[in-house]
Amino acid sequence: MATPTRTLPREGRMPGFDGATGWLNSPPLTPAGLQGRVVLVDFWTYTCINWLRTLPYVRAWAAEYRDDGLVVVGVHTPEFTVEQDVDNVRRAVESRGITYPVALDSGYAIWDAFANRYWPAIYVVDTAGQIRHHSFGEGDYERTERVVQQLLAEAGGDLADRGLVSVDGEGPEAAADWDHLESGETYLGFLRTGGFSSPGGSVPGERREYALPSRLRRDHWALSGDWTMAAEAVVLHAAGGRLAYRFHARDLHLVMGPATRGSALRFRVLLDGRPPGDAAGADVDGAGHGVVTDQRLYQLIRQPQPIADRQFDIEFLDPGVEAQVMTFG
Repeated sequence: MATPTRTLPREGRMPGFDGATGWLNSPPLTPAGLQGRVVLVDFWTYTCINWLRTLPYVRAWAAEYRDDGLVVVGVHTPEFTVEQDVDNVRRAVESRGITYPVALDSGYAIWDAFANRYWPAIYVVDTAGQIRHHSFGEGDYERTERVVQQLLAEAGGDLADRGLVSVDGEGPEAAADWDHLESGETYLGFLRTGGFSSPGGSVPGERREYALPSRLRRDHWALSGDWTMAAEAVVLHAAGGRLAYRFHARDLHLVMGPATRGSALRFRVLLDGRPPGDAAGADVDGAGHGVVTDQRLYQLIRQPQPIADRQFDIEFLDPGVEAQVMTFG
């Protein structure tokens, strides 16, 4: 039985993409050129864990409904300076299997034209260029897909009895374990950080030697070794530096990369002082070893139940890493 249609609001005309600083997978697109097509606009930034967990759905919708008239347009609006680097974005597009058009929005022109404030954010546009649905953050997948189906059917598409896509995200694209997710996103640069617990506190913008405290409270973190706490990231100057965090979640991710392009920086992860074993994330082995090669999100812990308060430690065996934010799932 077909799903009953609903009256959808009209939220205004879709702004153009005139402010794009570049395009990937496509020549520049315009509202005039998209007339007659249903359009799904997806605002994202490639290190965002919330966006990564929505990507399996957006990717699946782009493939499932392409021949029915849907055009998916990704708008990459960077949160961190490293995300303004076109090569970093291009690498993310390729590694994540994104084949639909991507507008680069490094100047926030498209973001501002939509009056958008969220990563991720989805806007669904009808064939006349009117925004008919929006969704901010994770979830709302069934509703969004039903809106896409309804608008395609209203445009003459044959979607009778079409079901919903089935997705199975892997690695950081897998759905969060919301029942056990109690730790929140923690920025490491001095502009937005909190919970920093190294003795003596931080010295923003200056190189100094940090030490770990004897004990960390939950959702607090600390450094040891020769670091600078910069505006967006902490930067390590000498081998042997460590970062520790006490958390409560199934997954732990760290956005980081080499400060010098082309470097390969070794690290070792411990969980409660031991190698992670079967709690290793996608970017480490069971002994906790991994290598930082690109500026991206690294999944370092995915632990089996039971989920409890745990202490995460990462030691960098080479200098030169910069780390922006820790996220959980």
